[in-house]
Amino acid sequence: MEYCATVTDETLREMAVHGSSEYPFAYYPEDIWQFDFHRVDWHWHHELEFMYLARGSVLCLAGEDRIELRQGSGIFINSGVLHRYEAQESAVAPNIVFSPSLLAAEETFVCRKYVMPVIRSSVPYQLLDPHIDWQAQILQILRRIFALQEAGEDCELTTVRMLLEMWELLAGHMDLEAGSSRLRRLNHKQAKLQIMMQFIHDHYMEEITLEQIAASASLSKSGALHIFRSGIQISPVAYLIRYRLAQAAEQLQTTRKSVSSVAADTGFADAGYFCRKFRQQYHMSAGEYRQKSGKTIAISDC
Repeated sequence: MEYCATVTDETLREMAVHGSSEYPFAYYPEDIWQFDFHRVDWHWHHELEFMYLARGSVLCLAGEDRIELRQGSGIFINSGVLHRYEAQESAVAPNIVFSPSLLAAEETFVCRKYVMPVIRSSVPYQLLDPHIDWQAQILQILRRIFALQEAGEDCELTTVRMLLEMWELLAGHMDLEAGSSRLRRLNHKQAKLQIMMQFIHDHYMEEITLEQIAASASLSKSGALHIFRSGIQISPVAYLIRYRLAQAAEQLQTTRKSVSSVAADTGFADAGYFCRKFRQQYHMSAGEYRQKSGKTIAISDC
């Protein structure tokens, strides 16, 4: 089975284009299990996202929170919120991602009064519980939107009408004042996290230390550890190794370099250590990975 992957830029912003400039709306009838490592990895986007769990269970990580989503429930992810989904088995999770401009044009009264307060609020996400009346109504509308997309007919006007109906429920019931100081802390931490991640992306080929990573964001080593672990659940050094491995995997697919050269070029001083870490991450050797990608060359691989 061919797996899907989440493609992001250096800030973890998702690179996928959701819909088009004329109609910025996209429907994804996804199964989280079919993604690389059975997860939709860390990403964010300016668009709004609504997801419904039609089958299975999913762990959603949003900011510092870990949310268990069960069959029949859903979630709204606000604009600009870093999030990730994980599954332990098949988890059918259809979702829609769309620009706020579909709800109201920017700089209009409707946008200022009903759309921007949610986007700029302290609420990174909203759980959608089928046992709470207004949230159950949103889930019902969401399922109707999905059915409309699957019918394959012209449905843009009806889709936008239902998005507005759903948004009216959401904006009318969300507690937009709760946790405002918490969101400011999250925004500060996310900015620091992205600075450190950018430092890693720029210097991964070099021998860099935790102290240097922390210093790039004017933090102590313990501060850097806390922000990484609360933000994306791993340490800075673990993220550095994962990023190096991802760069190595790309070189194995696109170049004819030896494995030892790839290891050296991606910041691994010890080829044996690189081979062990590569197998742990990809569940196959570097040579097997290269062969799977169609690069068959007569160079000794680990």
